[in-house]
Amino acid sequence: MPAAPLLLALLALQAPQTPGDWPVYGRDPQGTRYSPAAGVTRANVGRLQVAWTFRTGETDPRFKTDKPTAFEATPLVVDGTMYVGTPLGRVIALDPATGRERWVFDPNIKRDVSYGDFASRGVSTWLDESAAAGAACRRRIFVATAQSQLIALDARDGRPCAGFGRDGMVDLTAGLRIAPFEPGAYSITSPPAVVSGLVITGSSVADNSRPNPASGEVRAYDARTGALTWTWDAIPQDPTDPAYGEWRGAMAHRSGAANAWSVLVADPDRDLVFVPTGSAAPDYYGVLRLGDNRYANSIVALRASTGKLVWAFQTVHHDLWDYDNASPPVLVTVAHDGASVPAVLQATKTGMLFVLDRQSGRPIFPVEERSVPSSDIPGEQAAATQPFTAVIAPLSPHRFTKDSVWGMSEADRAACHAAIDSLRNDGVFTPPSVRGTFLMPSNIGGAHWGGVAVDPVRQVAVVPVNRVAAVVQLIPREGFHHEQAMAEDKRLGRDYEYNGMRGTPYIMRRRILLSPSGMPCTPPPFGTLVAVDLKTGKRLWEVPLGAFTRLLPAEQAAKVRPEWGSPNLGGPIVTAGGVVFIGAALDRWLHAYDIETGRELWRGPLPESGKATPMSYQVPSGEQFVAIAVGGGGAWGAGDYVVAFRLKSE
Repeated sequence: MPAAPLLLALLALQAPQTPGDWPVYGRDPQGTRYSPAAGVTRANVGRLQVAWTFRTGETDPRFKTDKPTAFEATPLVVDGTMYVGTPLGRVIALDPATGRERWVFDPNIKRDVSYGDFASRGVSTWLDESAAAGAACRRRIFVATAQSQLIALDARDGRPCAGFGRDGMVDLTAGLRIAPFEPGAYSITSPPAVVSGLVITGSSVADNSRPNPASGEVRAYDARTGALTWTWDAIPQDPTDPAYGEWRGAMAHRSGAANAWSVLVADPDRDLVFVPTGSAAPDYYGVLRLGDNRYANSIVALRASTGKLVWAFQTVHHDLWDYDNASPPVLVTVAHDGASVPAVLQATKTGMLFVLDRQSGRPIFPVEERSVPSSDIPGEQAAATQPFTAVIAPLSPHRFTKDSVWGMSEADRAACHAAIDSLRNDGVFTPPSVRGTFLMPSNIGGAHWGGVAVDPVRQVAVVPVNRVAAVVQLIPREGFHHEQAMAEDKRLGRDYEYNGMRGTPYIMRRRILLSPSGMPCTPPPFGTLVAVDLKTGKRLWEVPLGAFTRLLPAEQAAKVRPEWGSPNLGGPIVTAGGVVFIGAALDRWLHAYDIETGRELWRGPLPESGKATPMSYQVPSGEQFVAIAVGGGGAWGAGDYVVAFRLKSE
């Protein structure tokens, strides 16, 4: 690195950390996404304007990849520097006031691999307080790549920390109970948690491919050396484990996945890390893993120092719907029955918000086991009941009737009826079937990986949700011609996703239920932002989120109404100024809402849709910025932008 940029980086690291920093993905280890910065308020948010735009360059031809990438990162700001992680595992340090590049690290991952989820939601940082001031790697940036590497960098200049692992890198595929079956089948999409000198990682697994794609152990590494400290597997391997008997069948204890691909959060004072787990493999066929499959589809509290299980609460029994816990947990103290109770919040793809006691896992707001439909697949034993929140109403619909089919025209409605009317549709948790099953919420969610933001002062949780449906079908493998079916789908304009589920009698196919015009078959709003009062569990407000216009021809887009909202992926943040910021929708705006009423206060232009969670920070002058990564791919548009806003001078 040239001398001048290195000097600037060293000076930045000497700057005192301010309450306006954003040092963790969720702003704090608890994942609240609450910024104490109050320079931007409900009164002046309308004066926000673009301060700077930075491009990572990854849309350039020189970064061509075999599969499209998704730039979903939340930047960090700490010690006067912004750190951005990209889908290619690159880490870029920026001046947070100007967006000027300070340094770039590139791990040069293989780009001709079809990674299961070619995305990055950011990096993590850690300060080694035992190291001397100015020592190399005293502050470290940890990046976990799609190529399954955990890399430690010196925050000053981006050089790998030589004493960590092998030349600064740990291979995260080493030592897994089940090794990935091919490159790209095991990757990392979320930044690791750093707790008390340990770096704790989850994983992303290609879980619809087969019953044993790769195992999904959560693992902790020494932040200084990279040495493996502990491992925890959501699929019990010890017959003395109380959940061991809840895994039955030919592949039960040899299944893969049940991994945590979302963000982990921590309570360092209680020596706890909270892990949101997903389904065991494969998602839609459970005959080989009968039983409730406890610890999968759960919020799990582990002892951070040892990895020992403290408690687990299961949000879905014997998952057959790809209802992973995609949302990061949130830790907050809630005022309940006259007491202050440390709690953990978990929003789910089923559109429910569970509020649990942080120390015991017991529900603070009541949860009921309710009867749900049975399966008609031979040998399948769907759970007879599922947990439902009894006080906090579902955040998205659980039931849909044929007379609710929606479309912008008669032709759209007729096509949607043709797609829906013959499907099995017995409400939420209707199991997959050979005839095809109507799935609402869809496999995307309900609440999704965008997760929850909490205002701990006002005791309000804000959650973005989708209100669109999907179809999932199990097709008998014998005699099925996959290529012919895909060709026919293409001819008819149907965008089905197929998964082989090798080792089972079925091939799975699914798609979001859209009309020929590209609009959902379910009625608007298609996506909303919901606020829940954590004191009572009651809904405080709900408003449509964004607009669907960007995917439609101009003539159709002109007919779209604001109250229709948009499907969304990406999370909200809350600031002390009483403002909720979120992109997430299919439009090209960063939106700002009043935390108390849900009224939209402002929207700022983006070059593409903001399929990411924004963040807010202050520079040494006290000026507050709001920034978001832009370029989530697919319907959200390709891009490589970081856009920062600040108040226009009066």
